[in-house]
Amino acid sequence: MSNSDPNHRNRPPSPDAKPLPPSSWAKKTGFRPKFSGETNATDSAQLALPPRPSHPAPAIADLEAGRPRAPANGIAPATDKVPPAAPVPVPPKDQTAKKRRDSDGGTKGSVPSTNGQAPPPATAAAAPVDQPQHARRASRHEEVVDVEDDGFVPRHSHMKYELRDSPGLVPIGVYGIQHYVSILGSLILIPLVIVPAMGGSHEETAMVVSTVLFVSGVTTLLHITFGSRLPLIQGPSFVYLAPALAIINSPEFQGLNGNKFKHIMKELQGAIIIGSAFQALLGYTGLMSLLVRLINPVVVSPTIAAVGLSFFSYGFPIVGTCLEIGAVQILVVVVFSLYLRKISILGHRIFLIYAVPLGLAITWAFAFMLTEAGLYNYKGCDINIPASNMVSQHCRKNFSRMKHCRVDTSHALRSSPWFRFPYPLQWGTPVFHWKMALVMCVVSVISSVDSVGSYHASSLLVASRPPTPGVLSRGIGLEGLTSVLAGLWGTGTGSTTITENVHTIAVTKMGSRRAVQLGACFLIVLSLVGKVGGFIASIPDVIVAGLLCFMWAMLTALGLSNLRYSEAGSSRNIIIVGLSLFFSLSIPAYFQQYGLSPNSNMSVPNYFQPYVVASHGPIQSKNGGVCLSHVLTNLMLGQVPKITRYWFILQLNYVLNTLFSLHMVIAFLVAFILDNTVPGSKQERGVYVWSEAEVARREPAVASDYELPLRVGRIFRWVKWVGL
Repeated sequence: MSNSDPNHRNRPPSPDAKPLPPSSWAKKTGFRPKFSGETNATDSAQLALPPRPSHPAPAIADLEAGRPRAPANGIAPATDKVPPAAPVPVPPKDQTAKKRRDSDGGTKGSVPSTNGQAPPPATAAAAPVDQPQHARRASRHEEVVDVEDDGFVPRHSHMKYELRDSPGLVPIGVYGIQHYVSILGSLILIPLVIVPAMGGSHEETAMVVSTVLFVSGVTTLLHITFGSRLPLIQGPSFVYLAPALAIINSPEFQGLNGNKFKHIMKELQGAIIIGSAFQALLGYTGLMSLLVRLINPVVVSPTIAAVGLSFFSYGFPIVGTCLEIGAVQILVVVVFSLYLRKISILGHRIFLIYAVPLGLAITWAFAFMLTEAGLYNYKGCDINIPASNMVSQHCRKNFSRMKHCRVDTSHALRSSPWFRFPYPLQWGTPVFHWKMALVMCVVSVISSVDSVGSYHASSLLVASRPPTPGVLSRGIGLEGLTSVLAGLWGTGTGSTTITENVHTIAVTKMGSRRAVQLGACFLIVLSLVGKVGGFIASIPDVIVAGLLCFMWAMLTALGLSNLRYSEAGSSRNIIIVGLSLFFSLSIPAYFQQYGLSPNSNMSVPNYFQPYVVASHGPIQSKNGGVCLSHVLTNLMLGQVPKITRYWFILQLNYVLNTLFSLHMVIAFLVAFILDNTVPGSKQERGVYVWSEAEVARREPAVASDYELPLRVGRIFRWVKWVGL
């Protein structure tokens, strides 16, 4: 099918020669199979563009779309002497827009991104070479990024507003509120899980929800102004949910009766404050800019995916307690987000953007009608009486159904005040225990890994270039400081970049940071209305579980989508990701099930059993025995008094059992070790490419994107690892 003459094969095509029409699919796409089973490498483009080659680089076959795609920077990766293919024609701009309207914001005829910093020659050729200023602006609007469906679009061409755009107060206000409503589930669902687990009442749940909304608004303003400056909402992350549940279900808290909620909340506050201070140290000392060299898509992808997969024991078991409501909740959200996602009303894809809040409203109304119809009324049974005090066997049998299905069991809305201002230390002085703080320090590293992926993906959508390592470190450092604020206010979790931001930006096509800032101000005002927190706290448990099933599935998919920056078809990456995901489920299961008898820990609900691991994990100190804790203690403490060594062993037992029972920790460790020890090219690994500081300072667009306002950047200019 190709000429084997080397002289003819290496001869560049004549500029006047017209390409012949392809006679087959293979000639049309330039496809050449490789017997090793590896697919062609995807380039990870560099910021500083190399000299343009004298002739166009050969196109690489895109098997999924059935079309050729140009390599990044016009440089073809090393292949087995592939002959030059015919130049790929660039479709007209109106034709590109027409194709883009046929998909979810994607273009089926454009060129896919390659970790996305430099424009491919096929798209960059539209800009004149002899006009640098116009060419720079054109390249900004013509670089490519991947989108949610099966196509790729010119970078920024599908965005309504970019990072620095300010179209006016009314559009910014509308889009800002829309941005927060679209990720409402990520903001409000975590308090609805952890507060009841701590023994909190409905009124305390309402107070925590209001606090979360207030802290999310404040931390978002701080991060957009003095952090990464990307339009990313800060809030409670699912990364902190599993370790929070592990701390809540610690053995020392099982026997608490009075004020159990406040006691555990103060323990969580202390752990979050120390862990967040460690994260701030990681960012502002520049250690994150060094660590980020070892964090690539093959590491980020399974780590985030493991966060979503880790809650499978909580989701559907609660949905099953009231299947007629929980299943309807999942079905409605799936129909809105998938089957009705392309329906546009007034230029907005209402069902795709507001799938979660619309599904919540419809299912809640359906549950209200079932409750009013008397479907969950049982003669002689009162939901306000605890099940342990019920005499009737009939009432005890149906207590769980009444609790989870009825919508009138919560009195939070009725008892909540109209105005309430969340204030620091509202639950009391934080309590500091080193074993819990060490767990949160490790979790803060996982949170930073999550944020690295969000920074990179969002910058490809809205900014002129990805941030520099200094800007990335600055953002991580500020996330640590804002998490300290979350610990002081008592939200129950740390504050970090919400992963769903990237999906929201791609769907709403709103990348203006002013819109997110205005939405944050609206969120702060909303948090001061106590009835809002009471209304959210009144959502039935089964509806919360149904929404969480969808949110955790989305989080898993968003994590795996980071593989698009790497060579996803490489056997190296397939094995690393597969091992990371499998062991992230299997190793924690071993720790969670070790030493458990069938009837043990019956005081804890079944869906919280995986988090009661500190008391029965395999790493335990036993008299006369040898365990990992003994070995580490002897190495670190030496001749320290025996009582101190025994205390240290107990702390280390707790830390190791808890960490190895967290799915995301195992996924991160396996992927991190394998990705940085198994040989692989940069193209194959999909190494993140960040902007170089010197080049970024010379480009006004990059400086405007990431430079701190009000000349605050001068403070950090002498510190190269946190400045621009």
